[in-house]
Amino acid sequence: MLVFSELFLRRGKKVLLEDANFSIPAGQKVGITGSNGVGKSSLFSLILGKLEADNGNFSMPADWVIAHVAQHTPAGDIPALDYVLQGDRDYVDLQDKISAATDNDDGMMLAELHGRLEDIDGYSAESRAATLMHGLGFKPEEIRLPVEEFSGGWRMRLNLAQALMCRSDLLLLDEPTNHLDLDAVIWLQNWLSRYDGTLLLISHDREFLDSFITLIANIEHRHITLYSGHYSSFEKARAEQLAQQQAAHIKQQKEVEHIEKFIRRFGAKATKAKQAQSRVKVLERMQLIAAAHIDSPFHFNFREPEKLPERLLDSREVSLGYNNMAILKDVSIHLHAGDRIGLIGPNGAGKSTLIKFLAGELEAQSGESWQAQYLKIGYFAQHQLEQLVPEQTALQHLRLLDKKARESSLRGFLGGFGFIGDRVEEPVAPFSGGEKARLVLALLIYQKPNLLLLDEPTNHLDLEMRHALSMALQEYVGAMVIVSHDRHLLKSVTDQFILVDNGKVEAFEGDLDDYAKRLQGKTETPAEEVSVIETAAIKPVVENGPTKKDIRRLEAERRKKLQPLKKRVDRLERKIDELNGELDSIDKQLSDPAFYNEENTDLMTSLMQDKAYLAKDIADLEEHWMQATEEYEDASKT
Repeated sequence: MLVFSELFLRRGKKVLLEDANFSIPAGQKVGITGSNGVGKSSLFSLILGKLEADNGNFSMPADWVIAHVAQHTPAGDIPALDYVLQGDRDYVDLQDKISAATDNDDGMMLAELHGRLEDIDGYSAESRAATLMHGLGFKPEEIRLPVEEFSGGWRMRLNLAQALMCRSDLLLLDEPTNHLDLDAVIWLQNWLSRYDGTLLLISHDREFLDSFITLIANIEHRHITLYSGHYSSFEKARAEQLAQQQAAHIKQQKEVEHIEKFIRRFGAKATKAKQAQSRVKVLERMQLIAAAHIDSPFHFNFREPEKLPERLLDSREVSLGYNNMAILKDVSIHLHAGDRIGLIGPNGAGKSTLIKFLAGELEAQSGESWQAQYLKIGYFAQHQLEQLVPEQTALQHLRLLDKKARESSLRGFLGGFGFIGDRVEEPVAPFSGGEKARLVLALLIYQKPNLLLLDEPTNHLDLEMRHALSMALQEYVGAMVIVSHDRHLLKSVTDQFILVDNGKVEAFEGDLDDYAKRLQGKTETPAEEVSVIETAAIKPVVENGPTKKDIRRLEAERRKKLQPLKKRVDRLERKIDELNGELDSIDKQLSDPAFYNEENTDLMTSLMQDKAYLAKDIADLEEHWMQATEEYEDASKT
């Protein structure tokens, strides 16, 4: 269990947490939420021992092993697979000892060490590491390449794989989906749902948080509040609390107004001075209830395009690629006003290549293409954040787009993106990634495009900004093509999908749930993943028949393949029993005739809602349990 007692935490002069008292039971999967800068990452630093509390205490079991994603990857010539294997510290330690015992020709020690290696399933370590890499998007021929040959984003994936490789009791993940594509996000979601340890996850992806999280820890106004359930249930509970808070705030403000009016009216009169002063003290002592901010702090809409042709862009039998090598062939795509298209497909298949072509940043190798006379493209990609001028302010960047606009108008526009007060006049160099992304979006929107091309627009954006962007995109009247690993955004703003895969670009008949099933059909069974990768890159074929060591290794791998399936069945059974217990408790309360009185009206409504949610969750879990049981039984027969 993680225990936080009267915790006071600050960074510099900024107070992040004060008087935090809460505990997290072992085995929980916790989503850490809150706006940027409230202290989510600092909380991780505290747990990792990199930051000390200013007051109070934090404790956890002394023997727990913590895994987290390293922020930097050494650019050496170590093979990527070996780098990932370093995450399994027990395996690495045993391999070093086996090497030493081999050099010393110590047969007794070698026998003992190989036994210990089998006990920790060490013979399947390479297969497990390769499976992790495969799930995160690495191709079989890439897993033995030197780390230095991978770009920064791919090195972050290696760091993530190394963290997942660790035999951890506590796993800390800070925005793990930022460097992943949709396919890898779905794979990671499935992997984390089977993780047996305690998980603390910082994420701004609500679909990801909804998929396996059991507890939400929300940081707001220097306090942490725990909510049971996934993100959507937290959002509902918080909205109800804020509505009640707002009602209390309005009531209290009327009282404040009355007191202030009395003070203004009678404060100068000698006969009433004493009463006025008492009212001042009451006002000073009163703990004002903060106004509830249910709506997003970001408020903006896409400006109406000056021209909106019906046909915006056509391409026929186009080939796209680099250095005379085609990545996509026979591409035919037609964009009309109002089209809302999401591009899906595996990493490296060519989604960004297609976006670049549509944006005019990449010429076709062959084929025909046509653009409308009044086509005006708004293109968002991560590299555009680097094109901001570091020395210039947000206001100066916007002024370059409209030299005739009044400053008050420009300031008002930037305010909708969270740039208020002196912030609009500060150089953008020290801006965070989220602030730069918001500024680039603001500049794009100001130009009134009639075709939006968005390549991972939500990277670095928090939940509030993602919500505001989703709302604005729903009202956008032009055409839109978007690549994103944020499924909530895709579900909210698109109405058709195009699959980019195997050099082809074609319509995908289905929704994102269908796409997830398609992916799971390819990679759901661990045995199939391991088999494919082993054949391609890990173990040579044994020509003279298997040795005892080979047989022992294969048996260990078979047990390892069955183990996660059995754990999944057991975990689902425990969860179903737990929810049934909660349901029985609610039924007992609702079956008591004394419970039905006017005082319990609100509680009764809440319990009825909880009962409905529990019943649905139990039904879903039972369906997953049946599927998991069948998979385990089938795998046991092979």
